[in-house]
Amino acid sequence: MSKFLSIQQAALFLGVSTQTLRCWERNKKIDPSHRTKGGQHRYDVSQLTSSSSLNQINKRPTIAYARISSHDQKEDLQRQFQMLELYCAARGWTYSVLTDLGSGINYQKRGLKRLLEQIMNAEIGR
Repeated sequence: MSKFLSIQQAALFLGVSTQTLRCWERNKKIDPSHRTKGGQHRYDVSQLTSSSSLNQINKRPTIAYARISSHDQKEDLQRQFQMLELYCAARGWTYSVLTDLGSGINYQKRGLKRLLEQIMNAEIGR
C-alpha cells in the first residue's frame, strides 16, 4: 500500500523547502501523485524515492556556510563549523562547509564568492 505525504511532509522527507518542491512541479521534475478534493497535493513516497531527476539533484552536495566578522571570534567559527557538520551528517547528506572571516557587508569574501559561483552553476543540491 502506498503512503501519501502532504507537500510539507514531502519537502521534509526530501530535505528541501516547500517552495523548492513547487518549483520542481512547475519545471516538471516531479508530479504530485494525487490531489485531494480541496486541491491539495499528495505525494507517493515510492515515487519520491525513485524519481530519476530528483535523484540527480539529491546527489549534488550540500554546502553549509559559516562566517565571523573578526579574528576575536575564531572560537565562534569553530563552533559554527561543528554545528553545521553535525546537522548535515545527522541527515546523511554529502556536504562541505565553507567558512569566511569578514564583515557582513563585505561581498569580496572568498567563501561567499565560491558559494555563489556554485549556486549559479547548479553544482549544489542544498
